[in-house]
Amino acid sequence: MNIKLILIIAFSILYGLFEIFMSRRLRNKRNISKSGDKGSIWALIVSISIGYWLSFLIASTRIGRIYHWNTFFVIGSILEIIGLIIRVTSILTLKQQFTYSVTKIENHELIETGLYKNIRHPGYLGQLIIFLGISTSLSNWLAVLLMMIPVLSGYLIRMNVEEKFMIEQIGQKYIDYQKRTKRLIPMLY
Repeated sequence: MNIKLILIIAFSILYGLFEIFMSRRLRNKRNISKSGDKGSIWALIVSISIGYWLSFLIASTRIGRIYHWNTFFVIGSILEIIGLIIRVTSILTLKQQFTYSVTKIENHELIETGLYKNIRHPGYLGQLIIFLGISTSLSNWLAVLLMMIPVLSGYLIRMNVEEKFMIEQIGQKYIDYQKRTKRLIPMLY
């Protein structure tokens, strides 16, 4: 097996373990006053699983292969690092407000500092960049599409559920925040 492929798989597993560790660590530390997840976490897990499966499946063939393996491996690795930095920074900015499921916790506050000053979902942006990096590392343009289409679909579902819940819970303050910020990409979307 190619060393680069082993590194891609190793990073994917380590990243997955990081998210599982954070989820378990935070599970019992919150006083949840209301849940509004509506199954969006499962939609996200399924869409990510489908993206991984399709991406690695097509990357194991020659279909869609780009023969600049080293270049795309480096680009993908850089994207993974950037995504991870954004993801961790967003979690650290939220501190006690961070949860994996869409919930309202006791003393819930709307965070509008750091990355949240300009975009509403920097944690999801970080994750999307990580998945883009993983699929780019495979040096296959179809792998990128087959990873990003289901993953992005899952995150769009999740963002819609989360934003509706935040409007229900916080009201006008969140609506005003939506007007001042973009969802994922500053000044664009």
